[in-house]
Amino acid sequence: MPSWAELPIGQVVRLDADPDAVALALDPLPDDAPAVVTYFAAEERSVADLAASVLRELDKAAIALFPAWLPGAEGIEGPSGVNVAAVQALALRRASVTGHFGPFLAELARRALTGAPSALAPEVRAAGLVRVLADSFGRARLAVLVRVPDGLGAAAREVLVAGCEWLAHRGRAGVWLAGAPLHDDRVRTIATPLPAAVGDAREAVPVPATADRAPAVAYPPVAGRPHPGSASERALEAALSARAWAGGRAWNQTYRPGPLDVPIRVDLLWERERCVVEIDGPDHRAPAKFAADRQRDVLLQLDGYAVLRFPDAQVMTDMDTVVRQIGQFLRNRRRAEG
Repeated sequence: MPSWAELPIGQVVRLDADPDAVALALDPLPDDAPAVVTYFAAEERSVADLAASVLRELDKAAIALFPAWLPGAEGIEGPSGVNVAAVQALALRRASVTGHFGPFLAELARRALTGAPSALAPEVRAAGLVRVLADSFGRARLAVLVRVPDGLGAAAREVLVAGCEWLAHRGRAGVWLAGAPLHDDRVRTIATPLPAAVGDAREAVPVPATADRAPAVAYPPVAGRPHPGSASERALEAALSARAWAGGRAWNQTYRPGPLDVPIRVDLLWERERCVVEIDGPDHRAPAKFAADRQRDVLLQLDGYAVLRFPDAQVMTDMDTVVRQIGQFLRNRRRAEG
């Protein structure tokens, strides 16, 4: 079985695994894997439409992840002329020493502050976005895991494969298909390096048919920050930042209970108090993820951690209760430690 590092970049392949099992195996991102973002495909009428959809979603992810891909831009916010000039200068300086295409990086930095659309060609954007997203997670390469929905007709499947080939070739990204079958001889199927415990968790909620949803991209968090795509994580951080007792917290950390254990990514950690807070979206109700959550909780509890879980709906609608319960637990732990 290949390692994640051996999965191809710059071409389209199909993974021989359930996409939910793949997602579990990639959270946290293995050391030998490229950065991976997930594209939830929907039916498109043409290759140009599919390319535009993918670029639009990758662009949203890159802007949400700013300034992870632009060191030195931390704390620069707002569309003032001074701020825009500062991030563009940083981008051009970074491009000069990293091989990024300077005009693309400078435009993306400006748009991260202003929200303006891109004026660059799709081919330029594809290559630039792939590099920027890989940089955001400290990786040299990027793979796009394309979740193929049920219900695609023959013409839509043809468009999807051709569009994925365009992205792989123009962006130099790995494009890994998983989900509904495509029946396309151009796409070879390869073995997927899943840990045994993850590979056995095959039962999952199916991806909705393409007519039921719009295309979207999901991406990992950056260590030390709330996930920019999670409104509940950002809201909880805003609430905690005003409380002195909440000091010592760290977002989206990777924790390994033992040298032979699979690493665990936790949403929010107070290491000294051995407290983990998890914010669960609707996807945590899927059987595979629910089972994985329980296994992670047991490993953390055996290592002395308490795991406090809150549905993201509760975080967004009853923040006072969530904050009060976290605070009560931390104060109890600190009193017990003397």
